[in-house]
Amino acid sequence: MLIDSHCHLDFPGLGDDLDGVLARAEAAGVGRMVTISTFVSKVETYRALAERDARIFCTVGTHPHNAATEPDVMPETLVDLARHPRCIAIGEAGLDYFYDKSPRDVQERVFRAHIAAARESGLPLVIHARDADDDMTAILTEEMGQGRFDAVLHCFSSGPALARAGVELGLYVSFSGIVTFKSSDELRAIARSVPRERILVETDAPYLAPQPRRGKPNEPAYVAMTAASLAETLGMSRDALAQATTANFYRLFKKSAVLDGVGQDGEG
Repeated sequence: MLIDSHCHLDFPGLGDDLDGVLARAEAAGVGRMVTISTFVSKVETYRALAERDARIFCTVGTHPHNAATEPDVMPETLVDLARHPRCIAIGEAGLDYFYDKSPRDVQERVFRAHIAAARESGLPLVIHARDADDDMTAILTEEMGQGRFDAVLHCFSSGPALARAGVELGLYVSFSGIVTFKSSDELRAIARSVPRERILVETDAPYLAPQPRRGKPNEPAYVAMTAASLAETLGMSRDALAQATTANFYRLFKKSAVLDGVGQDGEG
């Protein structure tokens, strides 16, 4: 079984065809998916999706694009909302200096609130990082020194230094359809440098569809294409890659392992 560790099922094209999305995912061998929060104010939407089908988990958090809209999200609020039975993580939150849709100081403040919530709740943090490698590394290093928390660098597209720092801090690294693009030689080299026990796969659907679907709407079923490309990059069989990434998912997202009756080693 493959798991799409990061998608947005509430977005147009997915939420209005959820039965079809789930059926196509199942046919592709994708048995679980996590619909990721971008606004804390939409928590009921994510909960409803996760409550509708046991194959769906959810998170709670504020995307850095939306930090200016939700600048005062408090850790205790996130912790309280994350108690929902199907909520398995905090986020996504982080820094995005490519679009800069929210002031950078606000992004950082909101990000640190999410780190505090991850630390307090014991749930992993889903991190968004784009064009902010130095500040991201500095914040993660400083915050980890104040108390351990688990996290994943989702849809990794940053440089090798952030990947190394993340691994050294004990984080996981998730690869999306970007790893299948012809221009992504550096990213594939980074993937080879990440310990296999720290790798996850995702779609970030409806964005970043892998080859040969590039330029079209993405969906959880297509994580199988990303996984196949990543397996080739790492010199693994597709089955071995699926087993590894699924075990990694359950080790990181421990609440999902409890819900699915999976052991602490990530094995069923």
